[in-house]
Amino acid sequence: MSNVISLGVDEFLASFPLELKDKRLALLCNQASLNSVFQHTRDRIQEAMPGNLTCLFSPQHGFFAEKQDNMIESDHGSDGSGIPVFSLYGDSRAPSRDMYDNFDVLLVDVADVGTRVYTFMSTLAYCLETAAECNKKVIVLDRPNPVGGVEVEGNVLADDCRSFVGLYPMPMRHGFTFAELSLFINDQLVKKADLQVVPMQGWHRAMYYPETGLPWVYPSPNLPTYFSALVYPGQVIWEGTNISEGRGTTLPFELFGAPFLDCDKVLNALDPALLGGCLLRPVCFEPTSNKWAGNVCSGFQLHVTDVSTYKPYRTSLALLKAIHDCCPDFALKDPPYEYEFERLPLDLILGDKQIYLQMVQGVAINEIERLWQPQLDEFCQVRKKYLLYD
Repeated sequence: MSNVISLGVDEFLASFPLELKDKRLALLCNQASLNSVFQHTRDRIQEAMPGNLTCLFSPQHGFFAEKQDNMIESDHGSDGSGIPVFSLYGDSRAPSRDMYDNFDVLLVDVADVGTRVYTFMSTLAYCLETAAECNKKVIVLDRPNPVGGVEVEGNVLADDCRSFVGLYPMPMRHGFTFAELSLFINDQLVKKADLQVVPMQGWHRAMYYPETGLPWVYPSPNLPTYFSALVYPGQVIWEGTNISEGRGTTLPFELFGAPFLDCDKVLNALDPALLGGCLLRPVCFEPTSNKWAGNVCSGFQLHVTDVSTYKPYRTSLALLKAIHDCCPDFALKDPPYEYEFERLPLDLILGDKQIYLQMVQGVAINEIERLWQPQLDEFCQVRKKYLLYD
């Protein structure tokens, strides 16, 4: 393990801008906004600037990451110390102008997981939009992308699949840190926010989370470990189907299956060439909540054996195709999903209606990847403009 890196918040507090001394500050964060010794950014800001912090904002799952699933809303409340917390996953996903009357500068310190459908980036986008409307400054304090900053994988989001789980043209695994994401998103806005980013020191693009020396603190309740985050850029697709993604177990996203799934048939239908860097171990599990709660599911635990060759999106697409082809009871989940009441959840998650259609028509995964490659190459060229690290 390497030495602990210096987070954006560490750099920010080490050289606190004097022009913020008399400014009212807000902070977008949740319970995972901690440093290497488990100090919360809220507490560090209060210690460095007593009285400046006037309110907090929380993303999906709540300030304490206590809400389990999508469309389970959080109310406005308090952090326990008397500071008001405005929920950005409640009666609205976007902050109001009235909320912005409470501060002058919005600080952002959010642990993201490097996947397009993870809604924290959409929350950031709405915060930037409102900041631009209200002429408020936003400062994003950077954190590592836990699945590395080199690999980029998947189809680029199609315009007709834009939603809260995908607002901008990027692939499933985008390879950005949160500060880099903020720069990319701000450039997509019609009116740009006054945005400043504070990079980390000591982080390199090839680093996966264990190499940072930082403790893993779950950013949402169903990403309890680094390994759940590692497989998430692919395994999240089960949310759009009747296959359990392991919610209601101790290994969400690592476990997946259903009562009707035939493990032997699935393994026989898979192309081993698509499963680099991982191993599928047949298991049975019984979720205590969510899909198939109280029912024994046949399925797999996905073990990553080599992060350098494992492709999460490719792996899970290959599994999706195999399960579709050999399990007659497989089905897609109906709406609603993340406040979309008409479009199919799987289409929104995949980010392109053609992907599943191509699978159903028998197109091989390698060919589907070839078809999206030109758009992915174009994104990778655009992406270079926003990279802050070597």
